[in-house]
Amino acid sequence: MDFKHIVVLTGAGISAESGIPVFRSETGLWEEERVEDVCFPAALRKNPQKVHDFYNKLRSNLKDKKPNAAHLALTKLQVEGQKQGKKVTLVTQNVDDLHEKAGSTDIIHMHGELNSILCTSCFRRYPYFEDSSLNSVCKFCGKETLRPDIVFFEEMPYQLNKIGKALNECDLFLAIGTSGVVYPAAGFAQAARQVGACTVEFNLTPSAVRSSFTKAYYGKASETVPKFVDELLEGKLSFN
Repeated sequence: MDFKHIVVLTGAGISAESGIPVFRSETGLWEEERVEDVCFPAALRKNPQKVHDFYNKLRSNLKDKKPNAAHLALTKLQVEGQKQGKKVTLVTQNVDDLHEKAGSTDIIHMHGELNSILCTSCFRRYPYFEDSSLNSVCKFCGKETLRPDIVFFEEMPYQLNKIGKALNECDLFLAIGTSGVVYPAAGFAQAARQVGACTVEFNLTPSAVRSSFTKAYYGKASETVPKFVDELLEGKLSFN
């Protein structure tokens, strides 16, 4: 089949093989911290320095992490797909930089980025690779009102309009390493199916929204995704 617009959604599972910690909502802990203490707007108001310190640690831990074969395969899909007239929209729930390190471009980070900072005064977002604190100064407005550029629980994900437009136009939707329990991303597959797109999930085990997918591949993303991408680019895929 010759697909023209492919939307790819990636979640924590694609980066787990690169040593990026997976968010464990079922335990209430993330990197040994209570979710309520580091992932909610209330936490930022209650103990902002603790929140800064937590994301400083995660940002620092990114420095030696490298993309795996699944990240590289998606870059190949973007580059080689473009030569075949395919448009590839890459959306990630991840806040790491492994897609960038793999060479992918035009990535929609719907939950924010560790290597970015947000000013709550002028609302500018910009690349940031240092440790932040309550005394960090915005390079645009000069105020000490910076916070991690992370979409917390109870906050609206970034670029939903752009994502929605892509889903409405796509003919193939891929979800890689996603649990299917966090909305609105968990509803993307169903939205794609409603416009007639083929939908495929890649996971270790079936996601919570397995019924929304036309096809599924279970196993390590570093093994299943590269094989799928090669078959897709070679025109060998069948959805019968």
